[in-house]
Amino acid sequence: MRDAVTNGGKSLRELTDARPQLVVFLRHAGCPFCREAASDLSARRKTIEARGVGLVLVHQNTEPEAKEFFAMYGLEDVPRISDPERALYRAFDLKRGSLWQIVGPKVWWRSIVALVGGHRAGRVAGDAFQMPGAFLIDSGVIVSAHRHRSQADRPDYDELATCPRR
Repeated sequence: MRDAVTNGGKSLRELTDARPQLVVFLRHAGCPFCREAASDLSARRKTIEARGVGLVLVHQNTEPEAKEFFAMYGLEDVPRISDPERALYRAFDLKRGSLWQIVGPKVWWRSIVALVGGHRAGRVAGDAFQMPGAFLIDSGVIVSAHRHRSQADRPDYDELATCPRR
C-alpha cells in the first residue's frame, strides 16, 4: 500500500492511517457499470464522508483521461490511483473475469438497467476482463470487502463505508 500513490502524491497507506478509506477499484472508463459506479459514488459521497470515511478511486486509465472522466461525475477532487498495469488490483486479489462474469445473462440484464439510467458504453481503455471491487481500509487493514462476482454487481457503498470507530 505504500507503493500505491494517488494523483495528489500521498500513498494509500498514508490515507488509511489518517482515516478509514473506501477504496473502489473500477473496471475501465468505457464500461457502463464503471460509469454507474462513479454516479453512485458521487451521489453517496457526502454520506460516506459524514461517517468519517474518505474515498479513493483506483482505475486503469492514464491520469489525464481519469481527470476528465471523474470530472463528469463531480469526483475530480477525490484521490485516485492510476494502475494501468493492474498491480494493485492483483494485490487486492481482484481477478480477471471469466466470459460468464463479463457477458453472462446477469450482465445483459443489468446492462439494460445501466443504459436506461444513462450510463452508455464508451471506448475500452484497459483490460475489459478486469473485475472491480471495493474495500474499506483502516490503518492498512481491510475492514470489509466486496469482490464482484460479475461486472454487473452493484455494491452497497453506504454499507461498505460503515466502519467501527477506532
